[in-house]
Amino acid sequence: MPRDGLNFDHLKKEYVICICEGAAEQAIIELLLAHNSLIFSYDNLVGRKITRKRKASEIQSSFLNRTYQKQVNILRVLDSKSDPFKLPPIYAKRYPVYNIYTHPEIEMLLISAEGQIEKYLQKKKSLYSPSSYCAEILFPGMNIKSRDFIQHYFTNISKLHNAIRIYHEKARKQGEANLFHLLSKSLT
Repeated sequence: MPRDGLNFDHLKKEYVICICEGAAEQAIIELLLAHNSLIFSYDNLVGRKITRKRKASEIQSSFLNRTYQKQVNILRVLDSKSDPFKLPPIYAKRYPVYNIYTHPEIEMLLISAEGQIEKYLQKKKSLYSPSSYCAEILFPGMNIKSRDFIQHYFTNISKLHNAIRIYHEKARKQGEANLFHLLSKSLT
């Protein structure tokens, strides 16, 4: 169990509805799933796929009006705490919702993988967002938010694992789950 007390081991035996905010988040989760790097597997995913539906009403109508043989958990991979998600009380009691934050942006994994966190934090004072830092300094002319770019960049899955670990160590947000908390225990 991670030292911060956040534990998602139960996901190994339960179902997961995994909601990804954008294409980059989805590509990262798919890479981790394809390499058996997460606590849960494709077999745990409801419908065996990730969804980009973000509204509670869409999740409710698409996934929650069914009977399941196991507990169903909703994982939201997103960068903002201001993205509302409120299930009606009857569903809220049955389906736990976990927010997995990638803030300020998923591009922090690219910055971490490039060994540029310290340099970025110095430049951040000059108002670079992680995506603009990546687009202007690290990968000019590349579509860093595209699924293809992420999949190609993290072809070596160890590079992604390491970036997740580094970012987790630097972020140090107590009580807030991030991708590190979803990694298979053999990787943490």
